[in-house]
Formats: sequence, C-alpha cells, structure tokens
Amino acid sequence: MLGNVSLKDGFLDKEKKQGIVSQFRLHENDTGSTRVQVAVLSEGINQISEHLKINSHDYHSQRALLKLIGRRKRLLAYLNRTEPQEYYSLIAKLGLRK
Repeated sequence: MLGNVSLKDGFLDKEKKQGIVSQFRLHENDTGSTRVQVAVLSEGINQISEHLKINSHDYHSQRALLKLIGRRKRLLAYLNRTEPQEYYSLIAKLGLRK
C-alpha cells in the first residue's frame, strides 16, 4: 500500500493536505481555488511517483498517476488561459516545467 495514504482523502493524509492548502490559498476560506487544487495534486503525484519507484508493477497506481497528471494538466491550462501571471508564479513555486 502507499505509505501514509488514506483512502478517505485519496492520496494525502489530512495534516499534509491542510498544510498545502494553507500555503497556497488566496484568502482565509480558500480550499478549492485552482492553485490550491494544483498544489494538492502535485503532492499526490510526487507521493505516487515515489511509490511506483519501489512497486513498479502496481498498475492500479500507475493508472491513478496518469489520471492525476491529466487533471493537473487541465487545471494548469485553465490557469494559464485565465491568469497567466498566477500560472507562472505557481509553476515556479512548485518547481514544474512549462
């Protein structure tokens, strides 16, 4: 199984997800803005990637990883279309390629 994965949250434990949300939110009650969603997905992608380095035959997790990458890609395309400055600042902060 994935290290500290909770089925309830999908792929992140509650404390880690709250930390990411508090770091990337735009205002006090922001939990679902595009930048928060991308940050949470990126952390999940990193965790599943680490898991797959050890468990290369876990095809279920490989499929989940591809779905998360696709969702993040769509959200980043939306952010680039609507707020290009925010897009460039977010990918720089997360260390993603353009």
